[in-house]
Amino acid sequence: MPELPEVETIKRQLEKSIKGKIITGVIVNNAKVIKEPSLDLFKKRIKGAKIENILRKGKALIFELSSGKSLVVHLRMTGQLVYPGNGKKSRISFKLSDNRFLDYNDRRILGELRLLDDWRNLKFIRELGPEPYDLTEEEFSIMLSQKKTKIKPLLMDQTFISGIGNLYAAEALFKARINPQRHASSLSEKESKKLFISIKEILDAATKHRGSSVDQYVTASGEKGDYARFHKVYDRLGEPCYVCKSPIKRVSLGGRGTYFCARCQK
Repeated sequence: MPELPEVETIKRQLEKSIKGKIITGVIVNNAKVIKEPSLDLFKKRIKGAKIENILRKGKALIFELSSGKSLVVHLRMTGQLVYPGNGKKSRISFKLSDNRFLDYNDRRILGELRLLDDWRNLKFIRELGPEPYDLTEEEFSIMLSQKKTKIKPLLMDQTFISGIGNLYAAEALFKARINPQRHASSLSEKESKKLFISIKEILDAATKHRGSSVDQYVTASGEKGDYARFHKVYDRLGEPCYVCKSPIKRVSLGGRGTYFCARCQK
């Protein structure tokens, strides 16, 4: 699933390429991804609206329109937004005032599109926890000290802290040398602060390299992100740790595969 660096990359690229353009038409090849309103109302209400602003909240993209409505796009596992698109793989194509298309692709049709009066009222938006950039080291340490949950699933809990998923949680924990199976409350203040710094450094570096293309993710220009070549543990089962040469291990935590070095991460 695209995480904060991938969604932020798409947001920044689309801000430069389609902000200010008008949606002149919509081609719907699969209406399953439109969660609200109905297909007819979706097409009717979005046509003719100008894209005035593009926001990111956690892993969601929000297109604020001149009509007062907002298009909320949650890419989920395999969603893509590509501009200019060609319609070959699109579930939905938005025709813009430059006669080009913004394509929403989604191989497994797991994503969600909603046209809303106020995106702030969307349940999963209201339930989002703060992003790492909204916190101080001290605030993060206090948050962890109050949780007995294992640290890896906790970092992936979007109601606790938003934007971090399986990949970057694993990478940040390795950078901080913290075992993903430890309980959050067991971390010392020093370890909590080290983890907080590691999270922001990993997210910053991944965003700089336009994210990690490990599955279906591509940037808004249709290119792959470059950060996968810098991964230290994710998807490296059995390969030698870059620090101690021990084989990278994988366990299941919170229903997700978690990669780590048992020697380096304590």
